[in-house]
Amino acid sequence: MQTWISDIEECGIDHDWRSHLRSNLPTTESFEPELQNIVNTLRNGKQLTLEQGIQLWNYPNLSVVANLADACKKARFGNQVFFNSNLHVNQTNICTLACKFCAFRRGPKAKDAYALSVEEFLGRIRPYEAVIDEVHTVGGLHPDWDVTYYESLFAAVKSEFPDIHIKSLSAVEVKHIAEVSGISPRSLLSRLKLSGLDSLPGGGAEILDDEVRDVICFGKESSDEYISIHRDAHSIGLPTNCTMLFGTVESVEQRIAHLCKLRDLQDETGGFQCFVPYPYLPDNSRLPEAQLASGSEILRMIAVSRLMLDNIPHIKAYRMNIGDRLSELALHHGADDFDGTVGHEEIMHEAGSSTVVGYSKSELTRFIVEAKGLPVQRNSNYTKFRRYDDDDEHDCAIHLPISTTAGD
Repeated sequence: MQTWISDIEECGIDHDWRSHLRSNLPTTESFEPELQNIVNTLRNGKQLTLEQGIQLWNYPNLSVVANLADACKKARFGNQVFFNSNLHVNQTNICTLACKFCAFRRGPKAKDAYALSVEEFLGRIRPYEAVIDEVHTVGGLHPDWDVTYYESLFAAVKSEFPDIHIKSLSAVEVKHIAEVSGISPRSLLSRLKLSGLDSLPGGGAEILDDEVRDVICFGKESSDEYISIHRDAHSIGLPTNCTMLFGTVESVEQRIAHLCKLRDLQDETGGFQCFVPYPYLPDNSRLPEAQLASGSEILRMIAVSRLMLDNIPHIKAYRMNIGDRLSELALHHGADDFDGTVGHEEIMHEAGSSTVVGYSKSELTRFIVEAKGLPVQRNSNYTKFRRYDDDDEHDCAIHLPISTTAGD
């Protein structure tokens, strides 16, 4: 079994990827004039501008954009495609906000509202402890939970499952818990890191434009607050992912500007490990004015993200949102991370996702192999890697129903 390690900032990228990209790109003259300046920028190792990002978005031939993004991905990782063994646990669906796009949120008096005790949370993990290395947990903004609940929660998880990575809390959760606790977001994150928090999943970015946020998630953290909270996390050694929810009411220009804001912070801190773009799912939520994203638009978003975000190592095809088959196609459009086995997931499925959860590693990696990729199992912070083979030991799927009602 081939294994290797990387540091927490490079996340497994080939040191010479820019040189590889220069070698792999076709000659500039082989592209139409409107793309030649973009190809030259990539060849020279420079960052694409906002205007160039918009050019890419508007370029009619998606396959050309996809091939550029694929070249950028392969320069970094070759044919490797990464995944991990993970479980989603959402600690509560009770939320003080009511974002228009959210189908997960419940009021405290709703019949299906729930709030997990620490013991109930641990009970969600126990059936999976032998086959996962990460628990991914985000939830609503519970009006009564302060830092002490989360300290107790993370400490209990680490005590019982010391080898499981805790990836938890969106930026708005950090803001809310800090306010309830009467401390700063940075102080909150420092305390939670000591209790066992390992990284942040990056959720809640939506579109980093406050005009859009006022329409789709009024009352949530501002664009500047999202950036500030991730800056605080990076400053104390907590790596994070970053995200984008697209296909609501935003413009192309606002999407590309969102990428530029993430890239600017990454230039400053180096703490982002993976970018996760995903489209709005409309089935059970309340945003009738949403534009919605087609399959080709989803793939274009992934491709443009790979080309714009030269300094963020990984681009994820988020299966829980876009499904297995579109995720497989995304591997040819710049994505290199295929998410994970995901033993259970609620938020996207409440919004209408029908993606299967609880795959075994062999079931999951079948999609990667079909896309001509080399499956590589990673740890949560992209520092340990091993090539996955079909004869891996202890590979099993667990398909256990988990109630979304507290106390069951």
